[in-house]
Amino acid sequence: MAPNMQFDCFPVTAFAQNCSLLYCETTGEAALVDPGGDADRLLDAVAQRRLTLTAILLTHGHLDHVGAVGELKRRTGVEIIGPHRDDRFLIDGLDEQAALFGLPTPEPFLPDRWLSEGDAVSIGRERLAVLHCPGHTPGHVIFHSATARLAWVGDVLFHGGIGRTDFPRGNQADLLRSIVDKLWPLGDDVRFVPGHGPLSTFGEERRSNPFVADRVTGRARSR
Repeated sequence: MAPNMQFDCFPVTAFAQNCSLLYCETTGEAALVDPGGDADRLLDAVAQRRLTLTAILLTHGHLDHVGAVGELKRRTGVEIIGPHRDDRFLIDGLDEQAALFGLPTPEPFLPDRWLSEGDAVSIGRERLAVLHCPGHTPGHVIFHSATARLAWVGDVLFHGGIGRTDFPRGNQADLLRSIVDKLWPLGDDVRFVPGHGPLSTFGEERRSNPFVADRVTGRARSR
């Protein structure tokens, strides 16, 4: 990992969704990636590390990834960045998502900045490239640090699994293309933070993931 960037991962809420606190050691600027809930705990983590929260980054619009965003925006005023505009229907329908799970409706919000393929986000001196990876949701994006060899992939890919596509506007063919055509070219050594569960590397998933391993997709590794 590049010494300038660090992150801590906090599984939040009963969904055990991986929220990351990403920060630049040089500047002390920080971002929360997919704060699905437990706002007090997340803000305490920022304060304990003496960081300055400057942004909230969102991979997609499902409730378990955005449940605390409205509250955090109200309490901190920081910029909400992402996901792609195609997930607006999910963000507009947070009350419906909450009702499906019998949960309280979270505070509403809209992103300050929608993201598209080829965009970049800066946190202090760290630059994250944005890739649009639809399939789990139509507006799903991932964040990639080329210097740190890290990616935040939301619910596109998991250790030993892939994202669900049975939600509204999910598409399995799109998801598989996103993984093979967008994630694999980033490099086998890239470590990724999924939306749930343990971290892994793209190389490990190409070797062993029963859904997208090279032996399943027929894709050969470049040497």
